[in-house]
Amino acid sequence: MKNIIKIVFVILLFSSCKTEVEHRIVKSIDLEGRKVEMPNFDELVQGKSYLPVYSHIYHRYEDRTFDLTITVSIRNITTTDSIYILKADYFNTDGDNIRQYIQEPICLKPLETVEIVIAEEDKEGGSGANFVFDWAVKNDKNPPLFEAVMISTNGQQGLSFSTRGLQIFEK
Repeated sequence: MKNIIKIVFVILLFSSCKTEVEHRIVKSIDLEGRKVEMPNFDELVQGKSYLPVYSHIYHRYEDRTFDLTITVSIRNITTTDSIYILKADYFNTDGDNIRQYIQEPICLKPLETVEIVIAEEDKEGGSGANFVFDWAVKNDKNPPLFEAVMISTNGQQGLSFSTRGLQIFEK
């Protein structure tokens, strides 16, 4: 009987372990359905934005971390025009591009928001992770808004904070 209990315990232990971390985009973003043929680029203003995110933060000491779930919001803040997100690249603390969430242009209608969620178990980004977004708009007075909320709970303790993206002016 003891051997059966041990075997069941071992089976349950191994079946509950996940070896692959999921990289998800929520709201069932249908990237295939959102892909668009870009209108004439001469009519659009192109830009680039930087968004800092944290897959973990340090807790007490340098070797103790608090893992976080990241929710990245991509927001069209205009009430009249669609916007185009051309790329969404995820970089780790060392500046390495570790993931491309959006590789072909997608369209967001006025006031629409899409989200990217990075699971708490995904520590690949590190404490200095960030996103770089390429985008295009008709009116440069209303560029897209990029925000991130990082959250975690552990027992009775909860932690959450947010960051906001900045437009990058290169050249």
